[in-house]
Formats: sequence, C-alpha cells, structure tokens
Amino acid sequence: MFTDVLDNKNFKNPILPGFYPDPSICRVGEIYYMVNSSFAFFPGIPIFQSADLVNWEQIGHVLDRESQLKLDGAYYSGGIFAPTIRYHEGVFYVITTNVDNRGNFIVTANDPKGPWSEPYFIENAPGIDPSLFFDEDGKVYYTGCRETKNPRFFGDSEIWLQEIDLDKMQLKGESSTIWRGALKDVKCPEGPHIYKINGMYYLVISEGGTEHYHAITVARSKNISGPYEGNPGNPILTHRHLGKDYPISNTGHADLVKTQNDDWYMVLLGSRPYGGYYKNLGRETFLVPVVWEDGWPIVSPGTGKVEFEYPFPNLPRSDKGQEEIRDDFDKEVLDYKWNSLRTPKEKFWSLKERSGFLRLKLKPMRILDVVETKGDNNYKKYAEESPSFLARRQQHINFEVLTKMEFTPENDKETAGIALIQNNNHQFRLEYSMENGHKVVRLVSCKRECKESYVIDYEGKNIESTINSKVFEADVLYLKVTAIGQEYNFYYGSSLDEMKLLAENVDGRILSWELAGGFIGTCIGLFASSNGEASCNHADFDWFDYEGK
Repeated sequence: MFTDVLDNKNFKNPILPGFYPDPSICRVGEIYYMVNSSFAFFPGIPIFQSADLVNWEQIGHVLDRESQLKLDGAYYSGGIFAPTIRYHEGVFYVITTNVDNRGNFIVTANDPKGPWSEPYFIENAPGIDPSLFFDEDGKVYYTGCRETKNPRFFGDSEIWLQEIDLDKMQLKGESSTIWRGALKDVKCPEGPHIYKINGMYYLVISEGGTEHYHAITVARSKNISGPYEGNPGNPILTHRHLGKDYPISNTGHADLVKTQNDDWYMVLLGSRPYGGYYKNLGRETFLVPVVWEDGWPIVSPGTGKVEFEYPFPNLPRSDKGQEEIRDDFDKEVLDYKWNSLRTPKEKFWSLKERSGFLRLKLKPMRILDVVETKGDNNYKKYAEESPSFLARRQQHINFEVLTKMEFTPENDKETAGIALIQNNNHQFRLEYSMENGHKVVRLVSCKRECKESYVIDYEGKNIESTINSKVFEADVLYLKVTAIGQEYNFYYGSSLDEMKLLAENVDGRILSWELAGGFIGTCIGLFASSNGEASCNHADFDWFDYEGK
C-alpha cells in the first residue's frame, strides 16, 4: 500500500488511507514495522513494513489463525483494540486487547511476517490500550489505561504502570497510577507509550476521546514510576480548535519513532471528513515530523497541525510498485486486503473449486444480522458465525468498484453481489436475486441513526428499504459502484459495454460513523446469502476492481 508521492521532495498524507486506526510503529535497523487495530475483522492486526516511512507494504497479519483470535459475538466495532508493536533482542512483541474475549494479551515472533505465537493473556490487567516498555536495566513495564476506582463520568480513566515478567507472561509487583492526563477531569486518557530519551522517561498519551476532541499530550519524569510533569505546551497536537470544516479531524493515538539518521517522526490517526462532518473512511494513519526543543517534542514544527504534505524523510526510497487495481483471484490464498467479519468457523469461500474465480457459498446468515450479547434468538443462532462476506477497506473519497459475477438464484431468499458496509445497521447492497419468479437486480439500503458517534445501537430491527429494483435475466452480470464524495451511483449489465444505471446520486452519508456509531470505516466487498434458509448454492466472482479516483 503506497501513498501518493507528490514529487521528488514531498509526500502526501495519509500514509495508510482508509480504516487503519491506532497505528503503532517500531524500527529494526533500517526497516520500519507498523500495526493497526482490526476490531471484529479476521485476520486480525494487519502488519506493514517500510524502508522510508511513507510507502508501506503489508506483509501479513499478526493474528491469522482461529486459535489466536476468538471473535464470537463481536460487533463490528468490537474485537481487537489498539495494538502496540515493539522489538527487543531478536523478538517482536505485539500487545493488544480483545474486548470481547479475555482482554489483554501478548503474541511474539522472531520474524514479523510470522508465524506469531498463540496469545499469552495477561491476568489482572484491566482496561485497554496496553503497551510495553523495555528499560535499560533489563526490566520491562506494562502500561495501559483503566477506569478510575470511583468513576464520575464516562471516560473517567487513568494511565497505569506495572512491571511484567515476559518469561512467565505475568505482571509482578504492584500497579501504580502514573498520570490522568493534561486537563483536569479529562475524558478518556488512553493509548499510552513510554520512551526513554536523554535519561528522561516520556509518556505520550491521547485524551479527549477518539472523536472530534481527540488530542495528544505528553509528560516526563526522571523515574519511570513518576511523578510525571505535564508539558506546559500540552496538547502537543490536536485539531479540535480548528472547527469541523477543517479537512483533517480527530487527530490522536500516536507513536514515536527515531530514524537511523536521528530524525524523529510520529504516526497517528486522523480522519478526513467530506460532504459535511461525515467520515466514511473512518480513522486513517498519518505521518508527521517531530523535533525536540527544551526537552519537549514539537509536532509538525512551524504549523502545529497535521498537514497533507511534508518533505520526504531523509531515507532511501522504496522501490515497491503500486497496489494492483484488479484482483483476478488467480492465487491459492486470498490477498491480504480481504477480511471476513468475525473468525470464520467454517470456510465459506474457495479459490480452488473453480480456478481463477472466488467462490462464495451461500450461508443462512445475512450481513445485516445483529450479533449481540443480550440473548435474543438472532444471537443464539449467529453469535459464533460469520456471514459469507469478504471485504476490503474504502480508501478514497472518490472511487470505482467493479466485479464480474456468475450466479443463478434459485428462489427469493438467495442473493449475492457487492456490499458497502459501516455496520449491520448502515449499508448498501447491490444484489442479484429473485422476486415473484423473475430474476432481479436491486439496490437495498439500511440505516438507523445514533445520537453519538461512539453509541452502538443493538435494539430493534434493521430499517431496510429497496431504492430501486429491475428485472434482469442473466447468469453472468457485471456490477459497478462509483462515488464522487457522498454521491454514490450503482450500475449493472450483461457486459462492460452495456452497463445500465440502477440508482444515481444516492446519499452515502449513512456509511459514516457519525450516523452509524462505532469505530471503524466503510468496508466494500462481496457477499452471498440464503437469508435464513439452507442452501447448497454459490456465487462465483471472476475478478474485483477497486480504483481510487
């Protein structure tokens, strides 16, 4: 995955566009490695490498086996939160949180491409956003954020520290609270990372919540256990004062790295609203330079905000090529960009049953079925299942998606096609099915509003509506979606030369997390469902194109 290089001197942000939040980075020699949150998608925790901090190649997933990643009952914004990657004496460590199953754990590897170990779950480690710090005296420390003992409001949390024995994968000694953020009564201090620089311990965190008021703050101490003094210039980075019309918002959740040339950079998340304050792309990964003055980091010196353009780092350029527009499904394994919802207990796709095609088997579960933990029939039936759905991230404000599908629905329940999804309540489906004995192509939307972006609405039924439906008799068909900002257009046809418009200028804002709630970005993919009924049918996809415009 490669960012746009503007010329020989500058690069363009974000460096990982689309739903790649909570970046964490480390350097080993002259190579950089980075991981991101993956939430309820499988495989979990995409891992990238780069030689120049700008162009990133995905080399795998940290959690790519069912035994490593249990996502039973996980909602779209559940699952894996905020991994941290570190390297020490020949071993890579990733520490993270599975918010739906057992909490905080560590996996290790000698090679970042894997295989990674089975999870070591850390007992008596409450909260989320864990990080590891390797001190010069050989001691290792766990930092995380947890709720205060007597919370006064939502997000009343604190940063805590405890020594950890990595031979036993156990915490040792007593835990201590080391900081509660730069502001009094701050909301959601989180994402802590500790660095030792010139004999001082620096604690970088985020606070204010991961939405509009997100901010990065820093404190330092002569002792790792504190007391920590806050930077008088805090926050060292935020966009909350720039207003909702500013093109980059909710900057935060940062990690620092020093290059082999002693230059400093920060990776962090941010979003690009468009069509109003709507963020279909979710939280993306940005890169900014850092300098040090008077013992404190200065982020994006000269402007103090994340810019779309910066001078290219003083590092050798990557010679890797651009990502391919088309996936021909001609490999033996799925490309790293594809993900399923939750851990698939049975394989619903095949690249071998028909050479050169992706075959999706129709499953009774729908991609709009609710998975919740309150015990209704839907949960009991589907909590441990994945729908027949493979998705990739939307990475551009303007894009075109196109696929060639072979599918013969046998009844009104059977359907397959392209889905654009923010969660089960907010999605578009460009699908092929049957109605009253006729084959039809139709566009279905689903929407339910939430009051706040972090609210997840489990209650009630999905609100579905068919935007348009056309009788179309064909066993081979082409489906296309284009987007120019928040205006989405949907097409179908029996050949690329005879594409017909099904729906024009459809409002895409239902795919933003301002309306949908949760923490992810829009995913676009292929699905097949029998809508609650047993089926032996399948849909075959010859290829899939995704192109940013």
